[in-house]
Amino acid sequence: MTSNLTRRHLLGLGALQTASALGLTRIGAVPAARAETPGAAADHTPALVIGSGYGAAVTALRLGEAGVPTLVLEMGRLWDTAGPDGKVFCSTTTPDQRSMWFRTRTEAPLAQFLWLDVVNKNISPYPGVLDRVRFADMSVYVGRGVGGGSLVNGGMAVTPQRAYFSEMLPSVDADAMYDTYFPRARQMLGVNTVNPAWFEATEWYRFARISRKHASKVGLKTVFVPNVYDFGYMEREAAGQAVKSALAGEVIYGNNHGKRSLDRTYLAAALGTGRVTVETLHRARALRRQSDGRYVVTADRIDLAGKVVATRELSCDRLFLGAGSLGTTELLLRARETGVLPDLSDRVGTEWGGNGNVMTARANHIWDTVGAHQATMPVLGIDDWSNAANPVFAEIAPLPMGFEHWISLYLAITRNPERGTFTYDAATDSARLNWTRAQSQVSVTAAKKLFDRINLRNATIYRYDLFGGNKPFADDFTYHPLGGCVLGRATDDYGRVRGAPGLYVTDGALIPGSIGVNPFVTITALAERNIERVLAEDYAR
Repeated sequence: MTSNLTRRHLLGLGALQTASALGLTRIGAVPAARAETPGAAADHTPALVIGSGYGAAVTALRLGEAGVPTLVLEMGRLWDTAGPDGKVFCSTTTPDQRSMWFRTRTEAPLAQFLWLDVVNKNISPYPGVLDRVRFADMSVYVGRGVGGGSLVNGGMAVTPQRAYFSEMLPSVDADAMYDTYFPRARQMLGVNTVNPAWFEATEWYRFARISRKHASKVGLKTVFVPNVYDFGYMEREAAGQAVKSALAGEVIYGNNHGKRSLDRTYLAAALGTGRVTVETLHRARALRRQSDGRYVVTADRIDLAGKVVATRELSCDRLFLGAGSLGTTELLLRARETGVLPDLSDRVGTEWGGNGNVMTARANHIWDTVGAHQATMPVLGIDDWSNAANPVFAEIAPLPMGFEHWISLYLAITRNPERGTFTYDAATDSARLNWTRAQSQVSVTAAKKLFDRINLRNATIYRYDLFGGNKPFADDFTYHPLGGCVLGRATDDYGRVRGAPGLYVTDGALIPGSIGVNPFVTITALAERNIERVLAEDYAR
C-alpha cells in the first residue's frame, strides 16, 4: 500500500504541476474524457465533492481509490505558480494581491501595533489565499484555494482529549476513532513533532520558551504540539541549508516551503488515482435534486478578476459537501428555505460555534526578550483543559516582526457552550449568522481568568495596542468555525443528510461548535470514518 500511495502522490503532484504550468482550471492525472461544455448533458459525474479542504480531500481520495469517478469543485485557485518575486505565496509583512480574497486591503488578526495602522496594507483585488467572512458580531477566517484551510493555518495537528471528544460527538465510537481513524489521519497528513533538543537551543523558539517559563511560575502545564510543517526542513532552514519559509515569517498568507498542505498529501494522492479531477475557480451556489434522484449543482466559474465567465450545471449520483462550516451550511440552508429540498432537518443551521477562540497578548519585562527571530509554526500550548472550573488550551503563538518587541501572543481555545444559528436572508440570498458579543464574552472571561493568573505571578500586563479599540482580547473572529449541520442531528451518524438520500456532509459542519483543540485532525479522522462506512454500505447497493 505504501508504494501505491507513493506512486499516486507522484502522479498527483505531476498533475498539479502540469495544470499550473499551463494555467488550467481543470486538474487531473489523466486527460479529460470530454471537452468542457457548460450546461451540456455530459456534465455528469458519479460523485461530486464541493470544496477541497480536509473532509473534502479525504472523501475525494477514498472515492478515487474505490474506482468512483469524482469531480471536486474548488472556489479558489491552484496555488502553484510563482509571482513576480519568484514565490507562490506573498510575505506576511509585505502582502500583495495574493494575500486576500478580492479585497482592497488586508485584514490580518492584529489590527495595529503601538496603536498605529501599520499592519494591514492596501492591495489589488484578486482571488487571494485568505478570506475573512464578516458577520455582524463575528468574522471567520477561511482558506481559498486547492487545499482550503491547510494553505493558511498554523499547522497545529492536535488530537482532542478523548473525554471531550466523546462529550461533543457521543454517537461516535471513540475506540475506533483513537485506535484507527486518528492514527490514519495523522499518518496521511504527515504529522511530526519538533525535536525537543533543537527547540531548547534554537533562537527561533525563544518566544515559546519565555511563555513556558511564565506559565510554569503559576504551576500551569505546557505541552509540545504536533504539526504538519516538516521540522526536519525547519532545522535545515535554521542551518542555512534550505530556503526559509517558517523562518521567514510566512504563515497566514501561505507557506512557500516546508508545509504539508493538502495539495501535497491527500489531494495529490487523490489525483494520482486517475479517478479524481479538480475544477478550480468554481463557486457552487445552489443545489437541487431531480426526480431521478440525481443532484444538480449550479456553479459559477470566475476569472482572476472575480467576473463570472460561465455558469454550469453539473449533475451527480451522489453529492458530498465539504465547503466548510460556512459554505456547507449555507448551501443546505438555501436549499431548505427556498423549497428545493424541503425535507431537510430543522437542525440545519444550528449548533455553530467558533471553538471558543479568543486572542490576547502580554507585555513582558525588558529582560524577558522573545527574540527578533521567531518561527511561525507554534509548537507549545498551555494546557489547562483539565481544570474543571475553567478549561482553556492556549496556543503560544508567534509574532514574527523582525525585531524585538517583548510581546507574548496567544490563541486561546476555551470551553464556550454558547451556540449560534444561521438563518437564510432571501434579500441577499445568503446565510446570516446569529451570534452576539455576549456569547463571545464567555470565551473572553475564561481566557482572562487564565492570563490574569500569569500576569499576577509575573508582574506583567496585557497589551492594549494590537486589536483595535484598546481591547486586550480579540473575540470578534475565529479560525475554527464548527457546526451548522451536526452529526447525528442534521445528518445520521455517518454524515448522510437527513431528508436527502445521496447527499453527505464531510467537513467541520458536523462538529457541534467546539472540540477543545485545533480541529483539522478531528475533521480529517471523522471524514475517514464516515467515507469508509458510506463506501461499504451505500456503494454496495
